[in-house]
Amino acid sequence: MGIVERKQRQKEEVRGSILRAAWALVLAEGWQALSIRKIADAIEYSVPVIYNHFENKEAILQEFTKEGFGFLNEQLETAKQQHASPAKQLEAMAYAYWNFAVTNKEYYQLMYGLGMPTCEIVRQTPEMTKFSNLLQETIKALIATSKNPETDCFLKFHTYWSMLHGLISINLTGRSAAPDKLNQLVLQDAIQGFIRNLE
Repeated sequence: MGIVERKQRQKEEVRGSILRAAWALVLAEGWQALSIRKIADAIEYSVPVIYNHFENKEAILQEFTKEGFGFLNEQLETAKQQHASPAKQLEAMAYAYWNFAVTNKEYYQLMYGLGMPTCEIVRQTPEMTKFSNLLQETIKALIATSKNPETDCFLKFHTYWSMLHGLISINLTGRSAAPDKLNQLVLQDAIQGFIRNLE
């Protein structure tokens, strides 16, 4: 291995250490407690070393946001591929979205809880764009076979997304005292109502 390759590998190893340390801090203390100083202390490097790899804390958060959307997209695609009809796909994707949020709270909180990404950031982040496209394509397919093929797909995408995100937010913030079974019934009722409205 040459000098250039060795330096590149070392750089990638340090970058990986930074991200692993950041994630461990998040799991232990939450996103709000994350700081460049704490990451540097955790991996026993100086603060400037962190800045050699990430411009600021927001750059680290953006990396985890992209990772979170990547994981979510994989689960949505898997759910979609299990069904042929757009209606069943949308239902399966809703449950996949819900399960992702419930089992990956730290990712979900970052992806949405620290402020919705701006349109410009969405355009610059392929993982977020892919997420939007996955849902919109499925909604568009359902609309195409419905009795109202002129329905606004973009509007329905935002309705679908808002419905899911709202239900999840109520649960993740602890504002819902409802048992899990009731939450599942509420989700089922909301999704089935949305799909019936489009068919």
